[in-house]
Amino acid sequence: MVERAQAATFKGNPLTLVGTELKVGDQAPSFKLVGNDLSDVDSGSFRGKVRVLSVAPSLDTPVCATQTRTFNKEAVNLSDELVILSVSGDLPFALARFCGAEGIEHVVTASDYKYGTFGEAYGVYVRELGLLARAVFVIGKDDKIAHAEYVGEVTHEPDYEAALTAVKAAL
Repeated sequence: MVERAQAATFKGNPLTLVGTELKVGDQAPSFKLVGNDLSDVDSGSFRGKVRVLSVAPSLDTPVCATQTRTFNKEAVNLSDELVILSVSGDLPFALARFCGAEGIEHVVTASDYKYGTFGEAYGVYVRELGLLARAVFVIGKDDKIAHAEYVGEVTHEPDYEAALTAVKAAL
């Protein structure tokens, strides 16, 4: 198990991210998560589409909520050949409540709580907190990473424009 000490911070305090840092051109790791209805969400079901993996510690925090709302808003203007998946360690019940309260209709939310393998596969598991670090990955139709951003300070928002530019290029 690869550990990257001081790979991110939370309110200025250093954090260790578990898993290898993914880079543009890498093969996207497969994953299995849990959807709002407790069904499995498997990476294979999105093959052939461009995917945005919007990773956040918890949708019950302001920055994570903003991140999900922003991608939900942007999804309306993009292709049907795109899937935006918001991944956190939140329980599916909390994800469903959030989506209902916020009107999230264009982002699929899924949880790593049950299998706990996504965080390490994508290099975003925070050892000190037991949460996922903030990150955004764009995966092309060829299953290769087209964009990877590990947000250095967990309380900061990602670079939406860079992710959306990568999405448009991948479509």
